[in-house]
Amino acid sequence: MPRTFFDAFWASDARGKSAARPVITTPRLYLRPPVMGDWADWTRLRAQSREFLIPWEPAWGDDDLTKPAFRDRLRRYRGYAQEGLGFALFLFCGSQNILMGGVTISNIRRGAVQSATIGYWMGSAHAGQGYMTEAVGALIPFLINDLQLHRIEAACVPENERSIRLLLGQGFMQEGLARNYIRINGHWRDHLLFAYLPPDSDA
Repeated sequence: MPRTFFDAFWASDARGKSAARPVITTPRLYLRPPVMGDWADWTRLRAQSREFLIPWEPAWGDDDLTKPAFRDRLRRYRGYAQEGLGFALFLFCGSQNILMGGVTISNIRRGAVQSATIGYWMGSAHAGQGYMTEAVGALIPFLINDLQLHRIEAACVPENERSIRLLLGQGFMQEGLARNYIRINGHWRDHLLFAYLPPDSDA
């Protein structure tokens, strides 16, 4: 994995505190690793979007939005990145530096596979405006070219029409259905499986 990616995770400001530079930028937004200073904005956005997000996510713990839980979350993200297994990026409005959502890249597999799985969430106030489509569209070439992955996978519950449209619009193809795939909001749910392959993937 490129050194510049790790630098983004473990950069420090002039006072030695954790800082992070954008990893991906687009005309309207940028994505960068989360830092502890994001907690207040993150917990506010998640709380405001709770009812919007609950149907699509695993059940939230009672302490999910607390500062210690967020610190633990960042520790896990850092560990995954250090081991080359995955990472998380927060999505910000480029002009106003407003946190709008996030993406995760998990299950990075190397060797003969060279694949990863993506997931994403968007705050309710920012949904339906094309931001996540723009973010995923910029993420794909980063994963293929910078991280040199061959295959990008994603999954969503069958009734998540927005996510299905997003994935199909970005060149993903539906490959099947996984029964009782992920426990969503306390219930095991079937998921549609999608994958993106670069145009020259047969080369």
